[in-house]
Amino acid sequence: MSQDTSQSFPRQQQEPPGLTGDMQPLPDHGEDSYQGSGRLEGRKALITGGDSGIGRAVAIAYAREGADVAFTYLADEKADADETSAQLERAGRAYVAIEADLRDRETCDRVVADAVQQLGGLDILVNNAGYQMAREEGLEEITDETMDRVFKTNLYALFWLTRAAVPHLPRGSAIINNSSIQAFDPSSTLLDYAATKAAINNATVNLAGQLGEKGIRVNAVAPGPIWTPLQPATQPVEKVEQFGQDTPLGRAGQPAEVAPAFVFLASERDASYVSGTVLGVTGGKPVF
Repeated sequence: MSQDTSQSFPRQQQEPPGLTGDMQPLPDHGEDSYQGSGRLEGRKALITGGDSGIGRAVAIAYAREGADVAFTYLADEKADADETSAQLERAGRAYVAIEADLRDRETCDRVVADAVQQLGGLDILVNNAGYQMAREEGLEEITDETMDRVFKTNLYALFWLTRAAVPHLPRGSAIINNSSIQAFDPSSTLLDYAATKAAINNATVNLAGQLGEKGIRVNAVAPGPIWTPLQPATQPVEKVEQFGQDTPLGRAGQPAEVAPAFVFLASERDASYVSGTVLGVTGGKPVF
């Protein structure tokens, strides 16, 4: 996948959570490029936040690798969810689109139950859904309401979903959490978001230790700056214009460039002895 390393993004802004169709340029989710090789044949996956961005790219990749896919989306993201569904249908796999706000335990329990029932089981859980909001003024600008949204979406939901999923996961299953470069190189404007991502890294290692005896592998992917609707919907205009140019590769990444990491970690063929690790896909930024 060739990318223009001098690329800057046009000025643009959206209201959260943001929609793919309003982005300039449109992100690449692997619609025309990802080719599967049967690495997830017969597996059943639940991906949270699978309507757009990294979640959509992972859903497309999993389906083309032979997995059936359930994914969640917010009501405001229905247009994006419909496009993800269309891509999964083209891949010829069973799929389930579940509208869900993951900020309460009962909803997370329902999502797992629905996925298990409609897919006929579960082998892979991808805790991808996340929320951020950049704030220039600092700690005093973080209200209880916004902090609650960030922590419940990014961290509480991960625990609730994982707890609900584990009884359904057979030996050889995989849990993959979406971390971030923010866990290692935090921006002061993303204080609460970065804190949740650091906690996700810790939870990943601890869950790998707890679930290893059940034959369940737990890992995380730490993306760097990736071009998704979250950026124009939650970052200042001037930050969007220069997004990703501070990486050693000099550009933002595309969702399609992150999805293969999630495929690798989900594959028993390729990653059967990989657990408790955080795999960076950062354009050269260090994850240690």
